[in-house]
Amino acid sequence: MAAHEAHAPHDAHGHHHHEEGFISKYIFSQDHKMIGKQFLMTAVFMGVVAMLLSILFRIQLAWPGEQSDFLSFFLGETWAPGGVMKESMYLGLVTIHGTIMVFFLLTGGLSGTFSNLLIPLQIGARDMASGMLNMLSYWMFLASSLIMLFSLFIETGPASSGWTIYPPLSALPQAIEGSGLGMTMWLVSMTIFIASSLLGSLNYIVTIFNLRTKGMKMTRLPLTIWAFFITAILGVLSFPVLLSAALLLMMDRLAGTSFYLSDIIVGSEMLENHGGSPLLYQHLFWFLGHPEVYIVLLPALGLTSEIISTNSRKPIFGYRAMIGSILAIGFLSFIVWGHHMFITGMNPFIGSVFVFTTLLIAIPSAVKVFNYITTIWRGSNIYTPAMLFSVGLVSTFITGGVTGIILADSALDIAVHDTYFVIAHFHIVMGMSAVFGMFAGVYHWFPKMYGKMLNTRLGYAHFWVTIVGAYGVFFPMHFVGLAGAPRRYYDYSVYGEFDTNAQEMIMDLNVIITIFAIIAAFGQLIFLFNFFYSIYRGPKAVQNPWKSNTLEWTTPVEHVHGNWPGAIPEVHRWPYDYSKPGASEDFIPQIVPLGPGEEGDH
Repeated sequence: MAAHEAHAPHDAHGHHHHEEGFISKYIFSQDHKMIGKQFLMTAVFMGVVAMLLSILFRIQLAWPGEQSDFLSFFLGETWAPGGVMKESMYLGLVTIHGTIMVFFLLTGGLSGTFSNLLIPLQIGARDMASGMLNMLSYWMFLASSLIMLFSLFIETGPASSGWTIYPPLSALPQAIEGSGLGMTMWLVSMTIFIASSLLGSLNYIVTIFNLRTKGMKMTRLPLTIWAFFITAILGVLSFPVLLSAALLLMMDRLAGTSFYLSDIIVGSEMLENHGGSPLLYQHLFWFLGHPEVYIVLLPALGLTSEIISTNSRKPIFGYRAMIGSILAIGFLSFIVWGHHMFITGMNPFIGSVFVFTTLLIAIPSAVKVFNYITTIWRGSNIYTPAMLFSVGLVSTFITGGVTGIILADSALDIAVHDTYFVIAHFHIVMGMSAVFGMFAGVYHWFPKMYGKMLNTRLGYAHFWVTIVGAYGVFFPMHFVGLAGAPRRYYDYSVYGEFDTNAQEMIMDLNVIITIFAIIAAFGQLIFLFNFFYSIYRGPKAVQNPWKSNTLEWTTPVEHVHGNWPGAIPEVHRWPYDYSKPGASEDFIPQIVPLGPGEEGDH
């Protein structure tokens, strides 16, 4: 697969660079590095919004019915009369928080940012296969983000049926206020987002296949590129299914069809819908929804592989096993979606099949964890902020994975299904792990993005506040769930169904969780200050600050459209030649030719 020949037209214009104006450089840029930074900035802004929404509804859960100037300031009299949040707004905040975190922060912040930044740099390409499609991908992402944000400000409020938007609630505009225009805007936003993701994913796949430099075999690719590659394939195969689910839902809402509706009474009115099934939507949604977990996780795991190997000054342990685990996770992620539906009346035999496939996916996940631990073991570890967040990811991936085994078993899942136990599980295994991977990536590749260095001490402070705050939020949720607290309840103090002791425990833990959430939110201000201050005032970066082997560190600190001012370097070895016996230094970049009798690959 000597795809490097596709470089010929790129090399022709690789040497001369014209001055770009503000609009062509920052707005309509087709440079993959700028587009990566645009994705990052947008994702960070959306993440701040989602974090604020979570603080608002956590205040309601900790101190239900109490007046709050904070709620009054952000929500106004319409949605928090007298400083007390309305139930409909609570549901809206939970819905938009979940949607932003899963799609706009984690998908955009990881795939959008790092696939764009690193794929051409690490495979030795001038740019993406199509700069125009890349630019369109970002602008559609931005448009979908803005529509989702604007839905918070309409008179009837945002979508309010949870981030999974199950029908029939989401299919009936007359059901509740949040099923009206806000729900329609949610669907429009997600349709544009899916189009953006498909454009990006196709671009990533074509670039990795066709634009690798000379010598860059598939078995010499960094594990980051393997992770982005499989992630892109997952996106191409699964996102169209969510698009079809959303379009059918839109038709039920606006065109009188009955894909998801049957024999429903709203108020005292019997609707004329017959023959549909809300379970059809669940099948379509979760067919995307579980690959989406790995669309979010795999890039974070790939970044972590690179960072751990670089900072432990050791070759990554089990390179081929890591590739195999990525491929296995990608395949298995498509045949586990039914574990979200164990209590829908699913045939027990089909349920047992999903139990088996879900437990099976723990094996390649465990391979990755063991490989990380073995790489760190007895390494000359350098604990940069990026390395700390990578180790944090390994911690959360293990912690969340253990509870995943409980939820994978249908007999055990029934007891805690749709409780806070589930929220605790996926926030730790997916949310925290992916966010930690994103932070690790920002700390590690910030010098490549902006030519400056982040403040290390602020990075350490950010890590410790974040990991303590995040575990303080999500670990107690397991006990809230085991006490029987269902998710998405507005006020746990008014339900007589709970045992009195359990109710008191739920209320007390909600206060603790909210305090930790506020602490963790303040911790992110450290990161935001460090990030924006360092862009303008940080110390200038050297070309290869981490003494890393991959190709991106052979490009100049100053950005060049085309990445390398001269010819694209040729690759002679795999990317993890660290601490090689007999070498003069503890790293050997991929562009260094092999010595006499030296084996270049693992």
